Amino acid sequence: MKRILLASAILLTLTTACKKTSNYDCSTAAPTTVASATETAYLQTFLTANNITAIEKNGMFYTLTQGSGASPNVCNNVSIDYAGNLITGTTVGAQFDASTAGQPASFTLSGLIPAWQIILPLVKVGGTVTMYCPPSLAYGNRVAGSIPANSYLKFVVSLRDVK
Repeated sequence: MKRILLASAILLTLTTACKKTSNYDCSTAAPTTVASATETAYLQTFLTANNITAIEKNGMFYTLTQGSGASPNVCNNVSIDYAGNLITGTTVGAQFDASTAGQPASFTLSGLIPAWQIILPLVKVGGTVTMYCPPSLAYGNRVAGSIPANSYLKFVVSLRDVK
């Protein structure tokens, strides 16, 4: 009987402690997660091999063509056109996801991967950003649909609207 009570108490503690909250403080900046030096070096090697000049932030890299409208915060809903590809070695691999042509996708920024939460607030409506993301700022060591665990990713995102 003691084992059942102990197991129940542990299960209750774990589910309560691990419960994610969606109550973000919208007045604060995006997540502060930083990629490891190894992940950053991998991306730098990829960029160098492909003659890409990009800005580094939190261990990932991005290029930006700025728009002129509002910028989102993590609590905003964003309307975007996007495409995501795997980065393998020094090449861009297969596309794993994209918005439908002519129909922007809509997401709450707080529900997206850390890389998007960190970089999209730098973009103004009408702008386009290309992000080169390490696993720790993307899906980490878990499989996400057709994205293998520990994948380096490239996203091209055009910000259409912020609500």
